[in-house]
Amino acid sequence: MSEDNFFQIFQLETSHIRGRIVRMGSVLDEILDAHDYPLPIAHLIAETIILSLALSSMLKYEGIFTLQVQGDGPLKMMVCDVTSAGVVRACASFDAERFQKSREQLAALKTTESSQNHLAQYLGKGYIAFTVDQGKHTDRYQGIVELKGSSMVDCVQHYFVQSEQIGTGIKMAVGKRDGKWRAGTIMLQHMPEDEKNIQAGFGNLDEDDWRRAMILLDSCTEDEFLDPSLGSDELLLRLFHEEGVRVYEHHEIKKGCRCEAERVKNILYSMTEDDINHMNTDGKIEMTCEFCSRIYTFETKDVLRKIKK
Repeated sequence: MSEDNFFQIFQLETSHIRGRIVRMGSVLDEILDAHDYPLPIAHLIAETIILSLALSSMLKYEGIFTLQVQGDGPLKMMVCDVTSAGVVRACASFDAERFQKSREQLAALKTTESSQNHLAQYLGKGYIAFTVDQGKHTDRYQGIVELKGSSMVDCVQHYFVQSEQIGTGIKMAVGKRDGKWRAGTIMLQHMPEDEKNIQAGFGNLDEDDWRRAMILLDSCTEDEFLDPSLGSDELLLRLFHEEGVRVYEHHEIKKGCRCEAERVKNILYSMTEDDINHMNTDGKIEMTCEFCSRIYTFETKDVLRKIKK
């Protein structure tokens, strides 16, 4: 199993804490290489991907987990979805002109760009939504919370405080090593067992144990997260060896997209004749998948013939 692209569940034996670690390398690079995003947007979508994988690994589901971020800034939307088989895809939508102005404003203020100012500068005000869709026969679950804090991690932790009332700690790193994207995150969490503990936010967990685990988690460096030669088991032992770490099997992460020609055709067939003529270029219509950037080409006359039937 590659040490590059997987999530792994683990447990700290001396306390009531369960965690998951996610490491990404080549798969993250493939997803981002399919687009030509400016560096700050690529960084934010990478954070969205790694957090989506950490969150989806908490759930037992057969279907699709989606994390969507919507804002009123130059970066309008980011979306990542993960299937229960570990297949992930992601994309972003942004206003190039507004984005460039925002970058110029940062430069004028002599403010260094970092993930700590990307959220407010490029996303603005908005919300983050978590959706689990298991198909027709199961109700879809969705949780929504406002964008709050200086980073994507802050937003996710705010969600758990507001919506789930579960003590959650997250440490994450995203960056390039030798010109290739890498990312890693560790999420620690405990499950409350009764109403009193839900309100307190600690369940059966001793508060000192929780604080100690958070201090140990915070000691993890960016280099440790992003080092491809440092295995996850070794990293967890470095951080939590005094806690007694029990690790479980790796679950592979793969890049994939569910777009296909028939689905794209059906979208075109649902449009009006005027819409099709507007999209026509030299007798052809091109449709590009926002997730994987694959281009589908159709003969305009064939589409019109189908619509007119």
